[in-house]
Amino acid sequence: MPDDVVLQVEHVTKSFGPVVALRDLNLTLRKGEVLGLLGDNGAGKSTLMKILCGFEKPDTGTMTLRGEPYEPKSVDHARSLGIDAVYQDLALIDELSVFQNMFLRREHVHRPIPFLKNREMRTQTRTALDEIGINIPNLNAPVAKLSGGQRQAIAVARTVHSAADILLLDEPLAAMGAKEGARILDLIQRLKDSGEVAMILVLHNYVHVLASCDRVNLIQDGVIAFDKPTAETSIEELTELVVSEYRRARMAAS
Repeated sequence: MPDDVVLQVEHVTKSFGPVVALRDLNLTLRKGEVLGLLGDNGAGKSTLMKILCGFEKPDTGTMTLRGEPYEPKSVDHARSLGIDAVYQDLALIDELSVFQNMFLRREHVHRPIPFLKNREMRTQTRTALDEIGINIPNLNAPVAKLSGGQRQAIAVARTVHSAADILLLDEPLAAMGAKEGARILDLIQRLKDSGEVAMILVLHNYVHVLASCDRVNLIQDGVIAFDKPTAETSIEELTELVVSEYRRARMAAS
């Protein structure tokens, strides 16, 4: 495996009962790289992301993290190894406050007497949200009272401000307006420019993919059917690939 490869997936399969989500998937992520992951609904994108972050286990296949076998036992285990994720469903708890969700399962605790460092967590939450330009005035408010874009921002800020050097962002712009989305894209660009963080982005907007990513993979029928540097492809080519797959699926179903 080349020295710059930080994460490698080989021949991974995953089924849910009779439904085959991933059938023989191979993927490589290099240090500092931003990899765009495309595919139609149900193609297996979110399943792959959940396997990578320890939420699901593959049926078969192997994964390697920084040259070592990678078999995460849980999301917390994956996070301890430097992989963190923004999930499609955001993984927020409505009844908890903004800052409590920001530090969900990663709370700061005083030692040896175990009580929460709430003031410290509020301060760091404010800093994290300010850095991506999202204004949420009341950090004690339950997230159930926030807009979709604000909730999305909390999930993104929580992941970006972890200690992880591999970030998995499953539709990080979902529910965001144009201005909020632009701020998240700016944040992704800053992380990319640092060269210290590798990312996999699930995006549906091809303009964003070509602007933010170094390379693009397309999942079709549970496998990587397309793998190119973004500099060597175009919106037209990506659109034609997806449309062709849609036509093929319709013909197969008729």
